Amino acid sequence: MEQMEKEVSSEELSVAEESQEKKKPERYSGILVHPTSFPSPYGIGDLGKGAYDFIDFLASSGQKIWQVLPLGPTGFGDSPYQTLSAFAGQPYIISPDKLREDGLLTDADLKDIPRSDPRQVDYGEVIPYKMGLLHKAYDRFTAIHDQAMEHAFSQYIEKEKYWLEDYALFMATKDYYQGRCWLDWEEGIREGKEFSKVEYTWMLKEQIRFYEFLQFLFDRQWHQLRKYAAEKKILIIGDIPIFMSIDCADVWADKSLFKLDSTGHPLEVAGVPPDYFSATGQLWGNPLYDWDEHEKTGYDWWIRRVKRQKELVDLVRIDHFRGFESYWAIPAGEKTAINGEWKPGPGEKLFLRMQEVFGKELPIIAEDLGIITAAVDRLRDQFNLPGMKVLQFGFEDLNDTSYIPHFYASSNCVCYTGTHDNQTTVGWYQHQNEQVKDRVRMYGNCDGGCVSLDFIRFAMSSIAKYAIFPIQDLMQLGDEARMNKPGVAEANWAFRYTEDMLKDWMRDWLLRYSRIYYR
Repeated sequence: MEQMEKEVSSEELSVAEESQEKKKPERYSGILVHPTSFPSPYGIGDLGKGAYDFIDFLASSGQKIWQVLPLGPTGFGDSPYQTLSAFAGQPYIISPDKLREDGLLTDADLKDIPRSDPRQVDYGEVIPYKMGLLHKAYDRFTAIHDQAMEHAFSQYIEKEKYWLEDYALFMATKDYYQGRCWLDWEEGIREGKEFSKVEYTWMLKEQIRFYEFLQFLFDRQWHQLRKYAAEKKILIIGDIPIFMSIDCADVWADKSLFKLDSTGHPLEVAGVPPDYFSATGQLWGNPLYDWDEHEKTGYDWWIRRVKRQKELVDLVRIDHFRGFESYWAIPAGEKTAINGEWKPGPGEKLFLRMQEVFGKELPIIAEDLGIITAAVDRLRDQFNLPGMKVLQFGFEDLNDTSYIPHFYASSNCVCYTGTHDNQTTVGWYQHQNEQVKDRVRMYGNCDGGCVSLDFIRFAMSSIAKYAIFPIQDLMQLGDEARMNKPGVAEANWAFRYTEDMLKDWMRDWLLRYSRIYYR
């Protein structure tokens, strides 16, 4: 490790900087970490000090990218890929310290913080605690009558009305029905009949305003952080799950956009057939889109969705991109994803419409992993969208060269050491046979003792325009730090790190290799 920790010589840096200045290649590297993982005394990472410290770390280590998972509010299971809204933000990452700075919380409010594991999120403990703080913040907001904040709040409500009105009503009604899915609500409001919406809006007006206020707070804190990142020349890559959860505001409010029966239940659900992650496939259970109906509207919902994300981030990774070319439709009621069939997606029509709105260069990264056909590749390349290359896949399958850096056909891609769905690189390596381990050692001229750092080096040295790695790989953590295990419902999305886990030698090491490889 002494070699890793040594300072970069001034001569070495000056040579690299001079060469970099001459070539100025468009190459970026950065770190994947969700805000819930940041250090925080409140049981879950948030948009406070831990987030700003991380941005500082990125800047000082020569990184240009911060990638996050979907930022939406989560429901049962806590997965950011099963959100309650395509447009809303996650209230659990609102910073209590920032609320105290705004005069919405006091020192006394933050005095009795529940004990928590600084390296794991316990959502069962965190959610009631954070929601209690947010209710206190709302009560103080209504009591102090800060005119400037009230004006900003009113402007926010008006600006975001196109999604916020339905979302806040949905959340308030969900509380009224003690968290039950909208399919179990009273008929009028379940079906979204106008007279019922008016009735519930009046009955729940204070709770609706509370949920509007939470989105105002999220938006306020997120844009402050994004501005800070921009000042440090850090790009933020966001993430959009292609499908929506059945229990979300969008499906409830816009039923015609989804393939549902007369009672609102899905006719078919989303998933993927058996693949690398699961022998029985993945049964996600999301309702599928009625793409004919979307086409009639000029794909308005998707346009608004991407536009909203562009207000929050610089680039957007769309999960399960292949679903736009064709998607795996599983009959509702199936216990696994085996008995499905491929059906055609919107294809180029959706992306041509996006080009009309966002310009020829779409701000999209295509998650093109899994069962990929030539037609999916053509759709991705037709719109010049960067695809994904995961190093673990390349070394694990001795017969697959597509994920090995020296076989990349184009620089228009993102090279990952692994993603949130993979094992950490250390954990992955520990579970490989000697043939795979030997391939890694020979490829990198290394001994495997710092395999995750070697993988970061492989990614940075590749021709890929973007090189991104989970923070767990930089910290050389094992599978105890894994973010998600696909197909397993429990104990996911909980990883956190502590402030002392970001070491000075990591900053220096990243800075060195970023400059060597012109990142």
